[in-house]
Amino acid sequence: MLLATVRPTRSTTVSYAFHCFKMTSPYFVESTAVITRSGNKTVPRAGLATTLKTRMERRVLRAHVKQEEDDSSVSNQSLGRDVSDIGSSRFCSSSIGQSQAEPDKALSLLPLAPILRRRRGQVKVEYDGKVEPKHWEPPDWSKQLGHVRQMRSARDAPVDLMGAEKCYDTQAPDEVRRYQVLVSLMLSSQTRDQVTSAALQRLRAHGCTVDNIVNTDDDTLGQLIYPVGFWRTKVKYLKQTSVMLQREFRGNIPNTVEGLVGLPGVGPKMAHLAMDIAWHQVSGIGVDTHVHRISNRLGWTRGGTKHPEETRKTLEDWLPRDLWSEINWLLVGFGQQVCLPVNPLCSVCLNQHSCPSAHQASPAKRTKAGSPRSPHSPKTSRVKLEPCSLGLGLPPPSSSATPVKEEPLATALSRLPRKRKSKAKTFSP
Repeated sequence: MLLATVRPTRSTTVSYAFHCFKMTSPYFVESTAVITRSGNKTVPRAGLATTLKTRMERRVLRAHVKQEEDDSSVSNQSLGRDVSDIGSSRFCSSSIGQSQAEPDKALSLLPLAPILRRRRGQVKVEYDGKVEPKHWEPPDWSKQLGHVRQMRSARDAPVDLMGAEKCYDTQAPDEVRRYQVLVSLMLSSQTRDQVTSAALQRLRAHGCTVDNIVNTDDDTLGQLIYPVGFWRTKVKYLKQTSVMLQREFRGNIPNTVEGLVGLPGVGPKMAHLAMDIAWHQVSGIGVDTHVHRISNRLGWTRGGTKHPEETRKTLEDWLPRDLWSEINWLLVGFGQQVCLPVNPLCSVCLNQHSCPSAHQASPAKRTKAGSPRSPHSPKTSRVKLEPCSLGLGLPPPSSSATPVKEEPLATALSRLPRKRKSKAKTFSP
């Protein structure tokens, strides 16, 4: 039964048929007499032919079992579990009866192993997980940021001495301190830090609390914050914000970006800086005009941005979150001292060899139309005038006379007699 389950090949089939014929022939069977205790009896005993038959069967069995193991391993790797069942013991046990009755069907499975061996090197391996693409980031941003830190190591810029972190009263309660931080940020828009600091000092002397600002009239409040930029608009925003904080937040400022942006006169930049300074929570990057300008000059914005809000979103996409709080005061002070809006000091900047905008001419200010520096302003033309040409009744100059000096056209035309304008006649009916 066991030999019937073995897959035959051409060479093994011929040798096995000859072996079976040899072992079943009467010429190769031997019988010997064996004397036992019961008496002389002739018992058939396996001779040399029977021993050789057993050894040959074992060798054939080992060869076929090894061949089956090789075929099953190849089929498992290439065709999976269904095809591997062909060379397994489960397939052999189920096909024992069929191998004897249907030898042609069993032989049709023989070329399977060579086919599997040829296809083994063509198996395509695919992975289920997808590798996410790496986010874009500037090539030299880490080196450039290190240079900015080195140039800002002294911390002597106006933002370091008079910024929003230095304007509030450190001895005041937490609610008052947070409110003063918000007021300083609202006043700093379109205003230098020196002017903002002086205005907040006057407000603190007057009483920079929510209740006191609500009870202060607009004229007095305008005199206190003048000359900050857009001071009339900021007076209105300060009063409206103070009233809202008093009614809805019990004198405290909101602790979320959404709540801060909902206040009158508070934008995303002020909201993120207020969250960082007042609440000590990093919610985003505060991008003002300095951060917006320097980020585009250094090439930190992919393709360039036109608005500070676009710059903020671009920086937050690639800049590590642990640098969001530091990047604002670094670039603001750097823009106040080195990377100026007009005529930046590229010769003393450590990033002059890696900055794409280094040593480029700063954009010139636009001149008003009609000003002397305007390229479109008409230039005064000077022509050579003669008295005879103006109808003054003077003889033409002779060749020996001294030449007439050039005179402006406007002066010469002013000497001409002017025609009187005729009044329109009116007819009475």
